[in-house]
Amino acid sequence: MITLSLQHFCNHTQSAGAITESDVRRLVRHVLPDGITSRDEADMLIALERAVPQVDRSFGDFLIQAVVDFAVWGERPTGRIERETAAWLAGSLAGRTGPTPVGARIAVEIVREAHASAENLTVFALEANRWTRQPTEIRRPVFALAA
Repeated sequence: MITLSLQHFCNHTQSAGAITESDVRRLVRHVLPDGITSRDEADMLIALERAVPQVDRSFGDFLIQAVVDFAVWGERPTGRIERETAAWLAGSLAGRTGPTPVGARIAVEIVREAHASAENLTVFALEANRWTRQPTEIRRPVFALAA
């Protein structure tokens, strides 16, 4: 479930065209003081990172840590990424055009943090990491979103 304060934060930063360091402080202190608590919140913030043209590095750092904490330690079973969770993550991180560099880092960090990860997320993380490092003109995303 998306709270009104998170919706307002996303609307504000989207219309401003930027996420500043002060926006990130407000997000952490007032909007999501307990971190991400649902897949809807994670999806919204992942989409926001993709949609806003100017994003302060601190937002990427926050997003990586918050999604990793939620996916690995907030979802059940704790510490494990099952196939269904992996499919959700891959779909959300890939979007329509493939993962952003932050999205690729999220996938890699989840695989590192979890005690065990479904094979489809491991494959996605490897491909996302490789894909985001290729020159733009030769990018042709092929991702294992679900198996």
